[in-house]
Amino acid sequence: MTEQDAYRAAEDDPAKAETNGSLGARLEAILRHGEDLVMAEIAYQKARVGFGWSRGKRVVAFLALAAAFGGLTLVALVVGLLIALAPLITAWGALAVVGLGLALLSFLCFRSAVTAFRQARSVVVGEGPDRAVVAREGAE
Repeated sequence: MTEQDAYRAAEDDPAKAETNGSLGARLEAILRHGEDLVMAEIAYQKARVGFGWSRGKRVVAFLALAAAFGGLTLVALVVGLLIALAPLITAWGALAVVGLGLALLSFLCFRSAVTAFRQARSVVVGEGPDRAVVAREGAE
């Protein structure tokens, strides 16, 4: 078998190259098949990203709708509380109770957000993170 025949065999099937061809033909066949594998993997990853991107757009749209409906629900709850409490403690009293309740909830959410931000910043910057918090967050 000539070197050219071995090269053709290596081009068709790398297993034949092991038995029939020169080292150069074998290496070239391996490189050619490796190239094909890399190109196939790149095409596969591009398809995965495209699929994920299309699904991601749907997720964002549904999250925006959920946030809008959640906001409308909160407005309805506040108005309902005001209407329900007005006969019991006057309109101004109902406004004060509902307003203070919302302010308290806002403050608690803000404080939790600041705490979470400080913990995340200390982990990223490396200012000696609390290892228990990092371990607990990683376990969830």
